[in-house]
Amino acid sequence: MKKKKFSSNCVAQNRKARFNFFFEDTYEAGIELFGSEVKSLRDGKGNISDSYALDSSGEIFLYNSYIPIYKQSSYNNHDPRRLRKLLLKKKEINKIIGKINREGFTVVPIKIFFNSKGIAKINVAIAKGKKQHDKRLTKKERDWNREKSRVFRKSS
Repeated sequence: MKKKKFSSNCVAQNRKARFNFFFEDTYEAGIELFGSEVKSLRDGKGNISDSYALDSSGEIFLYNSYIPIYKQSSYNNHDPRRLRKLLLKKKEINKIIGKINREGFTVVPIKIFFNSKGIAKINVAIAKGKKQHDKRLTKKERDWNREKSRVFRKSS
């Protein structure tokens, strides 16, 4: 019997995060899920675009993430917007909590994916919010790079 091979596929991505925040550090964390949540994620459903993470009594929880109800699940289905605990090492948790409390950073989820062993993981970043002029500069650079690639393509 062959073992199933899982590819590192992304389930949900926070695309606005890079535009709205400067990333300082990124961490790969486990996420505490129910069985029906895992099945819903395997179907490719989930949304973390408006979610964030905060500390509560020495642990870090993911707020406002949306994993829809799994249709084939029975009576013990999950709440789509419940708090989900992030599984990190104690040293990493202390570092994150210190940055959140002292320096005005926030913890933003970047993407939820399944690793090579088939376990659901989440990438989170310690980030600082961008000001309006920083966002304008990012947009200008993106437009300039797009225009530059068009010119090079036409000249080739």
